[in-house]
Amino acid sequence: MSQIPVITIDGPSGSGKGTVTGLVARQLGWHVLDSGAIYRVLALAAEQSGIAPTSEAALRTMALQLQVEFVDGKTLLGGADVGRAIRTESVGSYASQIASLEGVREGLLQRQRDFRQEPGLVADGRDMGTVVFTDAPLKIFLTASAEERARRRYLQLKEAGHSVNLPALVEEIRARDERDTNREVAPLKPADDAIVLDSTTLTIEQVVERVLAEATTRGLGS
Repeated sequence: MSQIPVITIDGPSGSGKGTVTGLVARQLGWHVLDSGAIYRVLALAAEQSGIAPTSEAALRTMALQLQVEFVDGKTLLGGADVGRAIRTESVGSYASQIASLEGVREGLLQRQRDFRQEPGLVADGRDMGTVVFTDAPLKIFLTASAEERARRRYLQLKEAGHSVNLPALVEEIRARDERDTNREVAPLKPADDAIVLDSTTLTIEQVVERVLAEATTRGLGS
């Protein structure tokens, strides 16, 4: 196993794990892996190529060839910034569907592990602690109520100028939770040795402080 330390931050959509991951990584001076973005980039590329979310063989081939990078806070596909394009609801739904396909997960597994570089990595996703980095010295499972996660997503979309319906978002998040939790391959769940944090009533700053405190306890980033 690698000696390069990893902090995994897993959890459902809207729990704040992406923001927390970026802030923790910045504080520690470590690299970032947004595994959800990788699935969204693959979903975007597949949509643009007209590949159905049930075409496992074609998706696996595309996953193996996917040119994705995270540079200066940007998500790049073949060198092009696709940060905004991958955050639409349609791409998110497509990504959730293909994430249940074993061939897709196999195709992206090594690509994700390649992000483990000195001095360390903070990895955000749904199976970072349970599948991708099982030897990580610190695993966080960040959650929040479906209603709170929908409210956060609603505000993000409204700010971006999108017309959205809050009750519909709540139902979509619940449906995605159900799909992610009950899929056969790498279901969404805390690792046995993960620390579970409920962010429903916490600020981002409070969550970041808690994660950094746990990191300090383990001698990470010092």
